[in-house]
Amino acid sequence: MARPLVIKVTCGSEDPERLNQAFTVASAAVAMGAEVSLWLTGEAAWLGLPGRAEEFELDLATPLAQLRDAVVGAGRLTVCSQCAARRGIVEADLVQGVRIAGAAGFAEEVLGDGVQALVY
Repeated sequence: MARPLVIKVTCGSEDPERLNQAFTVASAAVAMGAEVSLWLTGEAAWLGLPGRAEEFELDLATPLAQLRDAVVGAGRLTVCSQCAARRGIVEADLVQGVRIAGAAGFAEEVLGDGVQALVY
């Protein structure tokens, strides 16, 4: 079995390839059976809202909404609490299955036994 994977994405659509890569790796790891947690920080926080991933386009890339749904369906997708607050985002605004949590939750996840953490 694959070890747990925690991914933090620190950019939004201003850096489309890096953003897409984080979601692609998270989705691929989910498909491989890994326990995946994807954290959206900074401008990526917007992608926790309905319609935002659907608007994102990148040539030759799997639609971001499809990647997001794979992570939500079999992993965990979290929007950073401070990032959400700065943007006026609350839990009720989010795609079903997406949560808001803070740095303590992120630290707890990445410090778990056998966890691999990646930052994009």
